[in-house]
Amino acid sequence: MASGVTVPAVRSRKVAAGAAPLVMVTAYDAPGARLVDDAGVDVILVGDSVAMVVLGHRDTLQVTVADLAHHTAAVARSSPRALVVADMPWLSYHRSPAETVGNAGVLVRAGAAAVKLEGGRRRLPMVEALVAAEVPVMGHLGLTPQSVHVMGGFKVQGRKADAATALVDDALALVDAGVFAIVVEGVPAELGARVTGAVPVPTIGIGAGPGCDGQVLVFHDLLGLDDRPSPRFVRRYASLKQEGTRAVAAFAADVRSGDFPSPEECYDNGGEG
Repeated sequence: MASGVTVPAVRSRKVAAGAAPLVMVTAYDAPGARLVDDAGVDVILVGDSVAMVVLGHRDTLQVTVADLAHHTAAVARSSPRALVVADMPWLSYHRSPAETVGNAGVLVRAGAAAVKLEGGRRRLPMVEALVAAEVPVMGHLGLTPQSVHVMGGFKVQGRKADAATALVDDALALVDAGVFAIVVEGVPAELGARVTGAVPVPTIGIGAGPGCDGQVLVFHDLLGLDDRPSPRFVRRYASLKQEGTRAVAAFAADVRSGDFPSPEECYDNGGEG
């Protein structure tokens, strides 16, 4: 049995040092986890994006720790080789370090090897508490979806010089607090490369240009499992919604015509199976 991807292995993956770029994809259940793990990804993110792509919400603010634990456990049961990282949902790490550690513990017990949380300097006490409790932490800067109302929508961040400098400073502060990697989302490509060059831990970009140490996409986006509008950074590698719709329509037609089930798909009074 192949050994799994570990936190120290991910932390060492800097492209500038000769490492191959990291690949991270979200998954929310056992079949999805098996699919992306068989494809050879390095990290599976059980994202709070489950709120939008699985549960039908308009943003990520609706999911709870219990929701994320439920989906993390489903992913973990597939025993993936990839590192399993669980998102900490909104308000699970905002009020106190003690509460943050308790909520992270729920996710780790569900099967996560690490947790991810959004934000910069204001989250440092929470990151430090998690690291002290030996819970590996992945940071997340730039467009932070849990801050959608503060940002006025899902908007590109760091376009102005002072905002870009602040983001780099936040990245350095997160590293000092102990994060092993940082997701950088929705920033100009130049800033994604700048952050990557400034920190000793790998950056994983999503809408942050090719200069990051890795890239992440949402499972449903890259497979085309729905037809909702997608951000410009999404590349669809399949159109599974169309394929699935065609398959179900063919089944429905066969049922209505009497073609399904066929004699070969029925049991008789003798034999086995």
